Amino acid sequence: MNAITEKISLSTDVDMANFWMPFTGNKQFKAAPRILKSAKGMYFTTADDQKVLDASAGLWCVNAGHCRDEITEAVHKQMMELDYAPPFQMGHPLAFEAAKKIAEVMPAGLDRIFFANSGSEAVDTALKMALAYHRARGEGQRTRLIGRERGYSGVGFGGISVGGILANRKAYSGALIPGVDHISHTHNLAEMAYSKGQPAWGAHLADDLERLCALHDPSTIAAVIVEPVAGSTGVLVPPQGYLQRLREICTKHGILLIFDEVITGFGRLGKATASELFGVTPDLLTMAKAMNNAAIPMSGVAASRHVHDAIVNGSAGGAIEFFHGYTYSSHPTAAAACLATQEIYRKEGLFARAAGLAPKFEKEIHALRGEPFVKDIRNLGLMGAVELQSRDGAPGARAYDVFLKCMEKGVLARFTGDIMAFSPPLIVSEGQIEEIFATVKKALHEVA
Repeated sequence: MNAITEKISLSTDVDMANFWMPFTGNKQFKAAPRILKSAKGMYFTTADDQKVLDASAGLWCVNAGHCRDEITEAVHKQMMELDYAPPFQMGHPLAFEAAKKIAEVMPAGLDRIFFANSGSEAVDTALKMALAYHRARGEGQRTRLIGRERGYSGVGFGGISVGGILANRKAYSGALIPGVDHISHTHNLAEMAYSKGQPAWGAHLADDLERLCALHDPSTIAAVIVEPVAGSTGVLVPPQGYLQRLREICTKHGILLIFDEVITGFGRLGKATASELFGVTPDLLTMAKAMNNAAIPMSGVAASRHVHDAIVNGSAGGAIEFFHGYTYSSHPTAAAACLATQEIYRKEGLFARAAGLAPKFEKEIHALRGEPFVKDIRNLGLMGAVELQSRDGAPGARAYDVFLKCMEKGVLARFTGDIMAFSPPLIVSEGQIEEIFATVKKALHEVA
């Protein structure tokens, strides 16, 4: 155990032997556990009663802040009335109300909502919708799916197949779904370093899709899926004009465009969706995380009318049109949390608040330029990354130590490889933004 981990090892009586933790170095964690016991507003509380400022909204998801009374009360009330209702061949009122409420903030025309339980499930749902759409239209030969290098679209076999995260793909390389290819990612450090907002260079990178169309024949391609802003790979902001060009190419060739907005949805970029911010409407849009403030697992796909109608109207009356769904799709308590969360966003104007805070966030994160080990900084809305120089032979180790130092000083950030990522709840104050990056600065001066 090194000096950093010793300082933040938190006392706990929890027996940790049985829980196999996700995306975690289990041996490392259990040797020096970091246990969170409660949360409220902008703060977690650790097992030893330390207040920790949440600089990552949990996992990009708690946009309205922690333990909101309105959400807690809505979930409790629903649990007392209807704890579960089967979503197959049955319904309950809140499912339809939640779908209507979500449709109201989606891009125009994307108003048919299919519920799932995680971002991974939402992505697999969208991919199946794309295949079903083309089959319903008599173009069943369109089976190829196109993802993007460095993209993250969850951990289902569909998601890791279209995704471009090396570690995720390598672990299951022999079992990925066939008929998938990838366009190049958008990040070029030589051309984009220290960009504020969208880089000016790089719109032409979308033309890599034309290369794949020439290689495979566009009539075999069902869909292209991209994150408007790639989050988990380290906040890769799209170049100016890039998403518009992707939309043009997909429309030209009859290919569906899917935006994976699991991270960017519900205010992260100052709008309800990244689609709204960029003025580019996809055919399918995945969502999760902040749609109900992460209170209860929930996700969804917003489908355009033409996709929905082709599938639903393409089957005989009384038949199941889309052979897909989950036991917990539109779970009553998740729907209750969703409705309460959407009301908080509306009542408190949190999307506009995020847009108003974005300049302050940009100023403070870019103030880290020139600090030890910093090689790049990028941001959009309340979403940013600080990329660090890797240690020789130990990629990711420096960012991990910065993460631990920040935790020791009372700030919870995220790291991926040697990239520190920041995405505070939309209720963050300007003073708290200053505190986050002042803490990162101190941490950078204390690591080797």
